[in-house]
Amino acid sequence: MSELLAFERVVSGYGDARILHDVDLAIQDGERVAILGRNGVGKTTIVNTFLGVARLTGGEIRLAGERQTPIRHFTAARRGIALVPQGRRIISTLTVRENLVIGAAAGRNAPWTLGRVFDLFPILRERANTPGTALSGGQQQMLAIGRALMSNPALLVLDEPSEGLAPVIVDELALVLRKLADAGTALLLIEQHFGLVHRVADRYYVLSKGTIVEQGNLTGISMESLKKHVAV
Repeated sequence: MSELLAFERVVSGYGDARILHDVDLAIQDGERVAILGRNGVGKTTIVNTFLGVARLTGGEIRLAGERQTPIRHFTAARRGIALVPQGRRIISTLTVRENLVIGAAAGRNAPWTLGRVFDLFPILRERANTPGTALSGGQQQMLAIGRALMSNPALLVLDEPSEGLAPVIVDELALVLRKLADAGTALLLIEQHFGLVHRVADRYYVLSKGTIVEQGNLTGISMESLKKHVAV
């Protein structure tokens, strides 16, 4: 298995504020990994650090096995890491089709095309010429995932993907993510919805006050036990 993303003793934050403290984590090709923790413990800062939004002040980050110094905003996409951001960030002035096409800007050649995304999410084909923000919350999440897939990633990072979604839509999301994983896409799921994590991930890290305090394999762990692991 090849390494897609790795943090080694990473320290990062914003301005003079340090959010992450000596964080170690790694995601290999084809893995399904979850990062768990309460609000405000630094989960999104993990994403912001490898995107270059948060400032790296210590440790090392590797993307696709290569050390990144300095980290630049588009490096992750070019290295095969795509983000489905918290809040989805659909561009309101663009149609569904145009939002999807933007996702191909990384220029990576691989199987995901506009037609294949439409096959995965038929509703997006039906509403291709609709403004992206005119979709329902669940449809916008499909659009955000489809846009990320258009960059043909080896690793798909999803930051709180269940936020604001009805339970039936979260169930549909779990099926989609399992389908992507079965097709070979690695997943990094930053999430507080235990049911989604339990159905999708096979390994987990628990983050508390900017530090990894626990990690393990989800095989055989019940949802009740998982909640106890996160209650730190």
